[in-house]
Amino acid sequence: MSPTSRIEILGEYEDRFEEILTPEALQFVAGLHQAFADRRTELLAERERRTAALAAGGTLDFLPGTREVREDRSWRVAGAGPGLHDRRVEITGPPERRMTVNALNSGAKVWLADFEDATSPTWHNIVSGQLNLLDAIEGRIDETTPEGKRYRIGDSPATIVVRPRGWHLDEAHLLVDGRPAIGALVDFGLYLFHCGRRQIELGSGPYFYLPKLENHLEARLWNDVFTFAQAELGIAHGTVRATVLIETITAAFEMDEILYELREHAAGLNAGRWDYLFSLIKNFAHHGPRFVLPDRAAITMTQPFMRAYTDLLVRTCHRRGAHAIGGMAAAIPQRDPEANEVALTKVRIDKEREANDGFDGSWVAHPALVATCRTAFDEVFEGRSSQLDRTREDVEITADDLLAVHRLTVGLPTEQGLRSNVAVALRYLVAWLGGSGAVAVFGLMEDVATAEIARCQLWQWQHHCSRLTGGSLATPGTVRRLIDTERATLLEEGADPTLVDNAVRILDETSLGATLPAFLTTEAYARHLVRTTAPVA
Repeated sequence: MSPTSRIEILGEYEDRFEEILTPEALQFVAGLHQAFADRRTELLAERERRTAALAAGGTLDFLPGTREVREDRSWRVAGAGPGLHDRRVEITGPPERRMTVNALNSGAKVWLADFEDATSPTWHNIVSGQLNLLDAIEGRIDETTPEGKRYRIGDSPATIVVRPRGWHLDEAHLLVDGRPAIGALVDFGLYLFHCGRRQIELGSGPYFYLPKLENHLEARLWNDVFTFAQAELGIAHGTVRATVLIETITAAFEMDEILYELREHAAGLNAGRWDYLFSLIKNFAHHGPRFVLPDRAAITMTQPFMRAYTDLLVRTCHRRGAHAIGGMAAAIPQRDPEANEVALTKVRIDKEREANDGFDGSWVAHPALVATCRTAFDEVFEGRSSQLDRTREDVEITADDLLAVHRLTVGLPTEQGLRSNVAVALRYLVAWLGGSGAVAVFGLMEDVATAEIARCQLWQWQHHCSRLTGGSLATPGTVRRLIDTERATLLEEGADPTLVDNAVRILDETSLGATLPAFLTTEAYARHLVRTTAPVA
């Protein structure tokens, strides 16, 4: 850090925060900003240019300038680090104290400790999440509730993989040279500084999931961050491992290139769903009705354009020695045994499909789903730890296949889908503004990705005045009436009026305007969060 740099903490200090926010750790984070903040700004500007080109009628294709990378069969990625060779079940969730214990003890092979979609980024959540990870690695979590329930990490915990925030998100409570810090570098830097060496000593390593990448240049930036950070901390080059979430439509056209840029640190790719569909809607928002999607619940991974994306991901990964990780099972246990059985059957069918397609593992949102997911992969693995030997040479995917929305086997949006998107988005936003990022809504564990796809579909349907299955039209007036109805329901249920009204304003701003905002978690969304739940000191 140069002599002119300064770092300011605007968030309040809480108990033990000084253990994370040490002068040395903050200096390390500031050094990352000095080295990479300008490049991050340039890449975000490139996102805007690409968005404008698509809005003007452009389309997507595999890059002609990187054909050599795709066609060269000789290069391979670093692959799994210690503790990452078997990833058949991964559980996700925010790094809250009890979630940390439950996830590590769940029987899953990997815990995705999520500072992004499953964390409401209040200052408390961000810093206490780092403290919980440090305590877990140090073996310092052993607590008993007043009801007598003990929380202690067992002898065979899951491997920790941290998901920092995406490149687009700032950290409003920390300033570097007078500017908001970059959320990704804060989350990555604090974890690597405090836990990197400790993880290596325990026989694991500093492992990360990289979200919301839109192209291979953003992957190159992460690779350079890894190289710089390891050198600064005296960690051997290539110790860090990264798994990239292919959750944007643009990144789907650059999977080989993303792995190539990260090849010294890459462990795998992950196939998302909600964020991928959100990205498709966002990037082709102004291409007319041909990109209008039906109810999100109807767009499963078996739809042709989604199947093309996942088949391409498995083939790309296994050609390069990288793990292919499947999507989320968001179901949570139900009190009704019959409803519970229906939910578990859906999860089992989905995980069996992924295992049979060649994936090396998959995600669950609740410990109760671990056994179902594990069984699906156990039956296919037959004693192996992965399916890297299945290179899926039968797969041939074109650009048209990835964009083939017209091949959907389901029809129009429904009135129930419209109501569901309003209800789920508002209920999630109220909880998110209240400080909770992983929220149970109507039997599913939801995170920011659900709110994103829900509000994007609301915008798309009313913007194009889409016809619904019952014959009525989705109009701004229809959406507004549904929002008002759900607002009244939430207030009747006892929800905080201030949080409800802020959630309504956010949904208005991001789903009923003339243009579709890029992310809920920027602009209006972040402003409401800081103002209502995380006042700066």
